[in-house]
Amino acid sequence: MKTTYREAMRAGLRDAMQRDERVFLMGEDVGRYGGSFAVSLGLLEEFGPERIRDTPLSESGFVGAGIGAALGGMRPVVEIMTVNFSLLALDQIINNAATLLHMSGGQFNVPIVIRMTTGAGRQLGAQHSHSLEGWYAHIPGLRILAPATLADARGMLWTALQDPDPVLIFEHGSLYNMAGELDDDAGAVDIDKAAVLRRADGHGDSGDTLTLITYGGTLPMVLDAAEQLAGEGIDADVIDLRTLRPLDAHTVVDSVARTHRAVVVDEGWRSGSISAEISARICEQAFFDLDAPVERVCSLEVPVPYAKHLEEAALPSVKRVVAAARRAVGANA
Repeated sequence: MKTTYREAMRAGLRDAMQRDERVFLMGEDVGRYGGSFAVSLGLLEEFGPERIRDTPLSESGFVGAGIGAALGGMRPVVEIMTVNFSLLALDQIINNAATLLHMSGGQFNVPIVIRMTTGAGRQLGAQHSHSLEGWYAHIPGLRILAPATLADARGMLWTALQDPDPVLIFEHGSLYNMAGELDDDAGAVDIDKAAVLRRADGHGDSGDTLTLITYGGTLPMVLDAAEQLAGEGIDADVIDLRTLRPLDAHTVVDSVARTHRAVVVDEGWRSGSISAEISARICEQAFFDLDAPVERVCSLEVPVPYAKHLEEAALPSVKRVVAAARRAVGANA
């Protein structure tokens, strides 16, 4: 069927609520307004105000309420409008949700799912545009998901709700309008493994192969870059990480062992980023397979600008990914 990323997310929510009466959605404007990004549009009429709950503008308050509901046996899905606003709930997410299982000696799981929009590219200013999922991937006790395809947008939620511990789902704002085909019987998906979405044919034999590693909103541009590189005789594996914690290093290392070069594309800032962690894993586990240093394409280390031309200049782009790939294989960048 033809659908969009937004509609696939909504279908995942609807499916979860139909399957399990303990599942409910809460957050700012999720009910009558239909969600700030229209993901929950129509669900209030379908499930009623007990299960589609509008909250006050208090991230710490409603995330805390969600934690309490999870401890009480419910399966809350909490929506935070943007990742920047999640900083107002850091105490609840990091000091409570992520630590209660450990601090209770294994007695209390917190089966909460927290969804939020991340990323830039829509001229919304710095306080609505940053990519902070790499911060959360630093925290033990959390699982971090970044659906980048229609299948993952449709299927990750139900799998996340089966996890007895907190799961954070980061939805890149640029993907909501992405349209495509989705199987009629699409359902729950694996959230433990990265996906190889494109596989290089040469596997290093001719010196013109590499691995492109990314996640979330930068996946479409990386696939575009891979097509352009193929036209230049540079063949690439493309890996969608899908889950940032726990990181599937095995899939990444296996690919690099075959291609011998790697480019990591991450919309987060370069310093202390998830791209730095992936680069370190590659160097630790596949150092002698590398024929060139690991390249990284990240956002410039500035608050995301509002002006369109400055925002575009600050973010990863197909041009920058292609240039990094050319450097990795020793071509003229």
